[in-house]
Order: sequence, then structure tokens, then C-alpha cells
Amino acid sequence: MKFRTRAIHVGNAPDPQTGAVIPPIHLSSTFVQPGAGEWGKFDYSRSGNPTRSAVQETLASLEGGCGALAFSSGMAATHCASMLMGAGDHLIAGMDIYGGSYRLFHRVCATAGIEVSLVDLQRPESLAAAVRPETKMLWLEGIGNPRLTIPDLPALAATAHELDLLVAVDNTFATPALMRPLELGADIVMHSATKYLAGHSDCLAGVLAVKSPELLDRLYFLQNATGAVLSPFECFLLGRGLKTLDLRMREQSRTAMKIAQFLEGHAGVKSVLYPGLASHPDHARASQLLDGGFGAMITFEANCDFEATKRIVASTRLFRLAVSLGAVESLIEQPATMSHASYDAAARQQAGITDSLIRLSVGLEDVDDLIADLDAVLS
Repeated sequence: MKFRTRAIHVGNAPDPQTGAVIPPIHLSSTFVQPGAGEWGKFDYSRSGNPTRSAVQETLASLEGGCGALAFSSGMAATHCASMLMGAGDHLIAGMDIYGGSYRLFHRVCATAGIEVSLVDLQRPESLAAAVRPETKMLWLEGIGNPRLTIPDLPALAATAHELDLLVAVDNTFATPALMRPLELGADIVMHSATKYLAGHSDCLAGVLAVKSPELLDRLYFLQNATGAVLSPFECFLLGRGLKTLDLRMREQSRTAMKIAQFLEGHAGVKSVLYPGLASHPDHARASQLLDGGFGAMITFEANCDFEATKRIVASTRLFRLAVSLGAVESLIEQPATMSHASYDAAARQQAGITDSLIRLSVGLEDVDDLIADLDAVLS
């Protein structure tokens, strides 16, 4: 079955008792066992739940993994992956990463004795130069946040595996509709499923999808031991969102391309970063690695100062001023004061997160209305 069909049917068999085409939500926290010391398929909802198992089956199929785990948030999923390391280990991450990941790595993992290095991985040779004997994991983003860089995943994964590193990829911006990192050499894929996978700004969720059963077992043990599982109702909402993921991503990508082209020619805009534009430094690589569109995130630098940029993001009518992304409504934000405010000032500067940078999450509104909204505030 093709991607769109699997999103609708895998993990979504009709209910055998009633014939309901939408499986019921299993809210029970515990399950009767056949006998003392005898365990059925489910025993306690932290360890497993029928509704969670169903959406995990869908997620594993869409990412091409042997299995998937659904978490209470994207950060819970990222934290679980980081717990594969311990005191004295070293993590290498890309420069262009989400502010919450930066905060977790530098202010939580660091207190557990895990050292973190942010490396410019747009030059693949820089990975080998940064590796130490204690390095255990490489953390990448399929499409970087907020500068939308596209790392050479196949080359970096190959180098990392030669150096005996686990490769984890945050695939939130691309989604499996456009990129499947496990097929490109990654071992673990993480999603803030709150974003495109759920798609409607009404579900907080995270996902890990993995390539090998051994790794799945290790991550399941950590998730079960620490308890950051996704509730049945949120599992239902996530499964609902997955059914339209392919359609949404393709339509939002088409709209984003038109908006990026408009911004590139606007006098109020200094520069535009969108992988679909020929001007993007990684456009050729994006054309090779992304399938069906270039995503619905656009980052641009306004031709003004810090305070004027704050006024721009607060003045749009259709683009709502909010963190998060990936839903049907369009959002706008200033990374320096919002999504990436947890970065140290020097780290923000090094990562190219300037005071006049603006990040757009393009939704499903009519493209002409969105362009008119931006034109009004930029002019």
C-alpha cells in the first residue's frame, strides 16, 4: 500500500465487536489478567494501551520502522532518546536545532554528566573532526529549525555509523510525507507530533520511530520506567490527524512556495530561507531528499531592527502570533524572543538567529489572503 492509504488503514482495523470503522478509545488504566503472574497483552496503561498500540502501528508504517512509541510530548520523546546515554558520554548535535532541544541538551543532559557539542554539520567532514572516544550519538534535524538547513543525512549517517554512533533525526518539519530518515540511514526518528502529524493545534504528543527491534526494546524500557506515555484520547487525536497528513503537507508546501517567492521579491524583506527556492544554500540537496514538496515552514529576515520586527509579528491578521507550528492555521513568530529564546545570546548569534529573523508556519488558508496579510505589515 502507498503512504496515503497506509495512513488511513494501518492500525485502523474496524472494531471486531461492533464493526465501527473508527476503533474505540480505550480509556481504562488497568486490564484484568488471566491469573496471578500470568500476563495478557495489556496489563497497565503506562506499559501498553490498545489505542496507543494502534497509533504506534500507523506511525511505524509511515516512517518505515520496526516499531514506534508515542509520548506525552516531543520533548518527552527527545529526553527518552537522550537517556540511551549516561554520565561521561558525549552528544553531537547540529547548529540549526529547536530551542527546546538546545535547552534539554545543555541544561538537563549536562546535569546528568552528558556533554554536548553543537557542530556545523553542513560540512559533513566536520562530524569526524568533532567525534571523541566518548561520543555516543549524533542528533540532527531533517529540516533545521529555524534556518531550514538540510543536512546531508545519508553521508552523515554513514560517517556516524563508521564511528559507531547512534543517529537520531528530528523529522518534525519534514514529516514522513516528505522525508523518511530511517530509509536514509538514521536509527531513530523523533517527532513533535503536536505539529504536522496531529495537525490541528489540539493535541500535545511526541513520537520515536526506530529501525531495529533491539533499539525499540531499549527505548520501550526507558519509556515504561519513566512513564511519559501518550494518553488514549491524544492517541485518538493523533491517529485522526495522520489520516490527512499527506494531503495537508502537499497543499501547505505548495502555498509556502508561493509565499516564499512573494517574500523574495518584497522590498521589506532582506533575505528568505526556504528549501524550495533556488537561492537556498541547500536547494539541490532538498530536491534530492524531500519527496512531494519542500515543507510549509519559511524563515525570512525583515529589513528592519529588533523592535520593528516585534511590531511586524504582532500586526498580522491571519498569521497568529504564537509558538508551535504545523497546523491548519498559519502562525508567525520571532525566534530570538520566542521559539529560540532559551539559546544563550552568543549561541543564537553563532547559529544565525538574528533579531530581525521571522519564522512562518504556513497553514491551509487561501494563499492570496496570506500574501495580502504579509504585504500589509511589511509595506
